[in-house]
Amino acid sequence: MREFGELEAAIMDALWTADRALAVREIRETMNYRRDVAYTTVMTVANILFNKGVLHREKVGRAWRYRPRESREEHTARVMSEVLREGGDRGATMLRLIERFSDEEMSRLYEALDEIRLRRGVAS
Repeated sequence: MREFGELEAAIMDALWTADRALAVREIRETMNYRRDVAYTTVMTVANILFNKGVLHREKVGRAWRYRPRESREEHTARVMSEVLREGGDRGATMLRLIERFSDEEMSRLYEALDEIRLRRGVAS
């Protein structure tokens, strides 16, 4: 399962919030992290995230610009799917997860299932 450390999460949050690819300087300026982090540290961690396959990068002038390979929602869904696959009995794991849903989350789950059925052409 791919999870992020605190600094990786702060970098990813900055990139997911941005509406474009960001240079390391821009990531550092916009990220929300509890302490000051050196430019070179942000550069190193962004490169690590690139090597993990989480970020895409492109050279613009002398600087690399980074952007996420998937949206926050796509990433979260993929991680949840990986956890589900590793959780033993998938049905029991799903049941335990859904039992924890609030009424509002249950309502959204029903809406999501209806949307998926429509996309797949399956009758409700």
